[in-house]
Amino acid sequence: DTKVTEGGLNVTLTIRLLMHGKEVGSIIGKKGETVKKMREESGARINISEGSCPERIVTITGPTDAIFKAFSMIALKFEEDINTSMTNSTVTSKPPVTLRLVVPASQCGSLIGKGGSKIKEIRESTGAQVQVAGDMLPNSTERAVTISGTPDAIIQCVKQICVVMLESPPKGATIPYRPKPASAPIIFAGGQAFTIQGQYAIPHPDLTKLHQLAMQHPPFTPLGQTTPGFPGLDATTPTSSHELTIPNDVSGPIV
Repeated sequence: DTKVTEGGLNVTLTIRLLMHGKEVGSIIGKKGETVKKMREESGARINISEGSCPERIVTITGPTDAIFKAFSMIALKFEEDINTSMTNSTVTSKPPVTLRLVVPASQCGSLIGKGGSKIKEIRESTGAQVQVAGDMLPNSTERAVTISGTPDAIIQCVKQICVVMLESPPKGATIPYRPKPASAPIIFAGGQAFTIQGQYAIPHPDLTKLHQLAMQHPPFTPLGQTTPGFPGLDATTPTSSHELTIPNDVSGPIV
């Protein structure tokens, strides 16, 4: 979408960021006060994906000047967090502010440029470090673009990336990256299985049954034996089977 302003052509853009839970908590702030202030002062729409995922998508939409203002506020907030963390730390070198953009893979070629010329130009002119991931994010056609540096360098870098994205629109349909929820931890106590959800341990009868079955049988056949080491069983002994329903989100930890 485009509209004419006093300063010339102003374009409405949508930029997606990938953040960890701690970073999201920082920009939300106490009772949502920080993100509210960012929305009001920048004029950009800032939406944060729902869910109990380790990673969240932060979507920033608005005119280019509003987007740059929002990025500036986010970068300065992250720098403030770094300064706070260093007050009681023995670390002497200050780590850079780092943001991760989520960009359609079809636009990454233009961002890198022929022989890496464009990304080299962006690095040299802004002083920011820019890395484009080689692989696409899971179940999507998007890649992560990591930007590191001072807040000012990051803003200048984002401006140049926005220009590239406007000059080279995505080709074909884009499958957006959607972070998956983390698998719930499982503990066994008193012969029962529990999944951890927040501060609570929830009994899980199917996993309890699986745990009890596992405890009833001896380990796998020792190396060198040709028959399973289950006493009283031979080829003619009928065996029993147990059908369990295991949720997808806990099947990984079991395996």
